[in-house]
Amino acid sequence: MKGKRQEKILELIKSHDIETQEELAGYLKEAGFSSTQGTISRDIRELRLTKVTGENGRPKYAPILRENLHVSSKYRRVLSEAIVHMEQAENILVIKTVSGMAMACAAAIDSISIRGIVGCIAGDDTIMCVVKQASLVPEVIVEMEQIIKGQ
Repeated sequence: MKGKRQEKILELIKSHDIETQEELAGYLKEAGFSSTQGTISRDIRELRLTKVTGENGRPKYAPILRENLHVSSKYRRVLSEAIVHMEQAENILVIKTVSGMAMACAAAIDSISIRGIVGCIAGDDTIMCVVKQASLVPEVIVEMEQIIKGQ
């Protein structure tokens, strides 16, 4: 069911300029998929969707592509300017940031959808990223360092 729903979401965002999760939920319901806002939010994150400017000048959902540097350049800039230090604590990646930048940095990390990160919680200068498995944390650190360096 999840796979079919996510396929339908991708189909819908290609054929419609969908601006909100509520609008997406409506299209899904019309297609026979009853979903909660939480489910749609997870699908958006798992499918690596982001908001881009449509032809009409309004925001719409679209997939984030690794090759799509104009989308990730703003996130790269936030990460490179904000992150001071990263350290593993079991399956948690603790990220220290410049004071006041943790929330923006966590939002960038969530938008990038790095493989293995389940989600982030941010304070003022600290982010806790939950990673699926402790063994994946070093890979997440390497990927984040590569993103910061523009690789």
